[in-house]
This record gives sequence, C-alpha cells and structure tokens, in this order.
Amino acid sequence: MEENDEQQRKIAGVVKWFDGSKGFGFLTDPEGGADILLHANVLRNFGQSSVAEGSHVVAMVQKTPRGMQAVEVLEITPPASEPMPAIADLCSATPEEVAQLPLLPARVKWFDKAKGFGFANIFAEKADVFLHIEVLRHSGFSDLAVGEAIALRVVDGRRGMMAAQILSWERAAIEARQLQPGGAAALAKLRLVAGAV
Repeated sequence: MEENDEQQRKIAGVVKWFDGSKGFGFLTDPEGGADILLHANVLRNFGQSSVAEGSHVVAMVQKTPRGMQAVEVLEITPPASEPMPAIADLCSATPEEVAQLPLLPARVKWFDKAKGFGFANIFAEKADVFLHIEVLRHSGFSDLAVGEAIALRVVDGRRGMMAAQILSWERAAIEARQLQPGGAAALAKLRLVAGAV
C-alpha cells in the first residue's frame, strides 16, 4: 500500500465530462497528459453523485495499469458561469443576497434531468422545495440522486419554496465555517441533522 501512496499526487483539474448513468467521467490533466478517470464511487465518497462539466476539481490521483485515476476528491468548485439564469422567482436576487441566505439541510426527494426539475425535503419542514436544473448546473451539479444529502439556500417563490443554490454537504461545511458569523454553530447544526434528514 505504501508503494501506491508514493505514486499518488495532488492535481487541480477540470471536469471534461461525467455521466452518472455510466458511473464515471474524466478530468483534464493540468500538466497536459492523458485524461484522468473519475469514478462515481470516488465522487460519492466526497458526498456528490454528479458533477457539472467545467467544474474545477482538486483530487489525489494515482497511476494504474489503465492510466491515471482519481482516488480521492478533495474539493469541487462549480464552473465559472454567467450570472444566475433568469428564473422568474430568482430574477431580483443577486448572488450576494443568495449567499446571505441560511444553509438548510435537505435530501433529494426526486429529480428528473430530462424534465429539468425535481424536489427536495428540508429537515423538519413539510413543504417540498422546487429544484430547477439551471440552479443545479449553476451550483456545479449535473444531476441529483434520490436521497442525496444536500444543503440549500431557499427563496419563497410564487408557487412555494425554491432552491436558489444547492451545495454538497462538504461545500456547505466549508461555507458555514468561512462565510457566516457563527459558522461553527451552523456547521454543528448541519452535522446534527445530517443523520436525521
């Protein structure tokens, strides 16, 4: 095992493509080498079932007989994008205003990529939260799995609650520590309810 550990290195690549139904995708090698395999299990160990094309990924990679392969995802940053898409219920919200909304622990109830929407349940809330595919993509995801643990920033839309931002548990933990006064308390709350949602 030590021999494999010596072969591991940290890279910062970009998602070339990822297909959750196939169970894998590829990262570009920042040094210009062959693409790096990103298996769904490695991504799931990070807490996500999908990742959007163009997302920046920091990962530990290892050479295998079939080429370079990611063995651990350390960080995912959504792709650089234009401002939030024009969704009627979100038009007036700036990225700064969205970032000030509290992070709410949730689980995906269902999401249909072909239809472009789905719903999530926030812990201790009865109403569903609408998930729009453009918000999903803007947040760095390409798809969501039923039961996937996520954190949401939510706005009240004309037809009910709507996600303005979707984060993985790991990204929510980072943001809770960095952005919010009392971030440690927010992180503790996320951890407390993680097993209950």
